[in-house]
Amino acid sequence: MKQPISVLAGVLAASFLASHALAAEIKIGTASEPSSLDPHYHNLTPNNTVRRHIFESLVDQDAKQRLIPALAESWRTVDDTTWEFKLRRGVKFHNGTEFTAQDFVYSVCRIPNVANSPSSFTLYTKGIDAIETPDPYTIVIKTAAPYPLLPVELTTFGIISAKAAGGEKVAFDKAGCKADSWPTTQAFNDGTLAIGTGPFKLAEYVKGERIVLARNPDYWGQKPEWEKVTFRPITSDGPRVAALLAGDVDLVDEPPLQDLERLRKDPKVSVVETMSNRVVYLALDQAEPTPTIKGTDGKNPLRDIRVRQALSLAIDRKAIVQRIMNNTAEPAAQLLAPGLFGTNPDLTVVSDAKKAKELLAEAGYPNGFELTIGTPNDRYINDEKIAQAVAQMYSRLGIKTQVDASTVNVFFSRRNKGEFSVYLAGWSAATGEASSPLKSLVATRIKEKGFGPTNYTGYSNPKLDELLTKALATVDDKEREKLLAETMKVAMDDYAVLPLHYEVTSWAMRKGLSYEPRADQYTLAAAIHAAK
Repeated sequence: MKQPISVLAGVLAASFLASHALAAEIKIGTASEPSSLDPHYHNLTPNNTVRRHIFESLVDQDAKQRLIPALAESWRTVDDTTWEFKLRRGVKFHNGTEFTAQDFVYSVCRIPNVANSPSSFTLYTKGIDAIETPDPYTIVIKTAAPYPLLPVELTTFGIISAKAAGGEKVAFDKAGCKADSWPTTQAFNDGTLAIGTGPFKLAEYVKGERIVLARNPDYWGQKPEWEKVTFRPITSDGPRVAALLAGDVDLVDEPPLQDLERLRKDPKVSVVETMSNRVVYLALDQAEPTPTIKGTDGKNPLRDIRVRQALSLAIDRKAIVQRIMNNTAEPAAQLLAPGLFGTNPDLTVVSDAKKAKELLAEAGYPNGFELTIGTPNDRYINDEKIAQAVAQMYSRLGIKTQVDASTVNVFFSRRNKGEFSVYLAGWSAATGEASSPLKSLVATRIKEKGFGPTNYTGYSNPKLDELLTKALATVDDKEREKLLAETMKVAMDDYAVLPLHYEVTSWAMRKGLSYEPRADQYTLAAAIHAAK
């Protein structure tokens, strides 16, 4: 169903389009679209990408995920458990109201109160024990223990207007902030509360068709050169490339791998690429019973580490990278690409079908069982093809495997309801270091600690939780990195989830444009530049 923005926003959009018909415009074709414009609804790359155009964070990251000032000009540690952030003065929301510390307080309070969030940003706010605002431009954050990652985690969520949402008097309370009501996700989708401080304003939103942004003339930072930005979701690979070559769009993300070489040779096209922070993985349900496994007398074989190990050993990751990813990916042995902070250099990619069969027999499944892999078919690069390849590899073990593919919104809805015993998904480490996937995907679901918000498998390992908790409270970088690497090894030795590969992300654009490729995979209109 098409979802238009409000009538008022539509009128503003029409006015904008008419008066700026000849102004600078950039059209972007995207492989995926956000599930919502609510900046706190779904911790998902397409959502986070669009969010950054409209809503800003206290701290931001550059293309290599290094910290840079944003709505906070500076920050410092007062003591081991106290951080002070000094805010920019004179920053205005799109409706003209002033940005102050209360907007941050309200945003942090609202995050755990977002209804039906598929992947909550509480992952990044649970470390906050108390917030003080000694003046409108100073924020003091206290944590229960030393928390060195706090500035990094504050880059991950956007700040909304407390005044627009009626939250001017809401106070932070770790046990649960109190408000008469909380903004609905629909209020952001229809434009009512799509009010940020970012370089662009929302002009039009038609779900499934386009998101149109207008340059914010009162933006505090460097003004983007584009008066108008149109995001068009073109989820099919062929039409997305065709749109670029026909001039219907100026830039596309995730150009299909089979077309990359041709695009690189096209004199009218430029291609840039970089290793991303995203791992594509298989999640293994460990609940009892489990929904899509048959032939095991009602038992869930995935609870047996020997079966999980067998499923990992059966996957020829190098073959997937070569044949399906056209060598535009790297086989994965852990949840973040080697070399990034907190990864373990000793973990290696192993494939051994013979050993896998032996482990299955040892676990009591010499003839295998029946399995269905759930996967999106329009979210990650060649996602359904990857799932099909894994299914074939499992079938060679005697595990009769089918693939259940669906569009991204349908897939995540079903995933969240626990409809899959095994599913394929991806995780981008928004913080650029190992605690992000560890904390979200494999830590035990502990709401008060913000652990496990995207752990839909029921996996739980007290040793892993203990190591991760210790790492997150360790100020010394070398010691924290060591602890994270140890935590990663615990997760991988337990086959908590099965990493497949790290995506290499590409962008293709018409000649005359430039874009610095980003490890976080975001396509940011303000960073697209035309040749002078």
